[in-house]
Amino acid sequence: MAREAVTSSDVARHAGVSQSAVSRVFTPGASVSATMREKVTKSAEALGYRPNALARSLISGRSRIIGVVVAYLDNQFYPMALEKLSNALQETGYHSLVFMAPQTRGNIDHVLQEILDYQVDGLVMASVALSSDLAAQCDAAGVPVVLFNRSQDDWRLSAVTSDNVRGGRDVARFLVAGGHRRIAYIAGWEGASTNRDREAGFVKGLKDAGAALFDRAVGDYNFETAKAATRALFDRPARRRPDAVFVANDHMAIAVMDVLRHELGLGVPADVSVVGYDDVPQAAWPSYDLTTVRQPTNRMIDATVEILLDRIEEGVDEPRRVAIAGPLMVRGSARVPKGWSE
Repeated sequence: MAREAVTSSDVARHAGVSQSAVSRVFTPGASVSATMREKVTKSAEALGYRPNALARSLISGRSRIIGVVVAYLDNQFYPMALEKLSNALQETGYHSLVFMAPQTRGNIDHVLQEILDYQVDGLVMASVALSSDLAAQCDAAGVPVVLFNRSQDDWRLSAVTSDNVRGGRDVARFLVAGGHRRIAYIAGWEGASTNRDREAGFVKGLKDAGAALFDRAVGDYNFETAKAATRALFDRPARRRPDAVFVANDHMAIAVMDVLRHELGLGVPADVSVVGYDDVPQAAWPSYDLTTVRQPTNRMIDATVEILLDRIEEGVDEPRRVAIAGPLMVRGSARVPKGWSE
């Protein structure tokens, strides 16, 4: 038989105080004396009482829940970012509720409706696009939206990213300075702003350095697809294959290195330099030692939380676009130019 739940009335009777006094003790920021707080807390502990956060949200109109929508967790960047985002929200008295969605827009409508049914106070879209209609729904519901590690051409939406254009440009400059002449790019999902901006910066950086893109393949931010893209680019005579490749994220770059070394027998960086983007923990493992652009995750999360709280608690309506530059982490997977320094 289920144990009957202890109520605030039970605590009030046990402590010999009013029910409103119990409510004030368990309401953050409410005015209550130290003596009253101690008396009520001791009674609550003796009875095993826990305040009902959902019931309190109905009264306050605030759930203190932030919905987080993510398309896929295969990429090692997202589990790390989600953990940091959840911790940052908890420090401000909010909690995250994670929803999975398709990588493309096709099936997100029902996901968004489910999220709004939870009366979330805000929404973070991580690696997921939001249509104009869905953005309008969120706006009408008074739910602020922040795009994380993604941007799109809807200026009603705030967005926080790394400076992807600058990151791509830095990689191009590095590879050209290293003496590479046949430089390729393995793209992510081509509907993603991250891929678009990284490639745009990379191609522009090559042009500025007097070089041009030698070849290109698409990895779709997918491990197996990136392997196939690598075979297409490199399973050919030496004079026709790239001598360097920029890969749109580390998840794919690891797949690229596995194929180059273990299937095609090529040395990294002796035969091919490989550069990724994200700087996930695995990039620093000695078996990969991947040169990569670091996403400034902590600063990106700080900016995301700040934008959300400004909108929820301060009523700031103006959308913000934040792009934060991250450094190129030079390791052993790419030839280092002589005298190279940032």
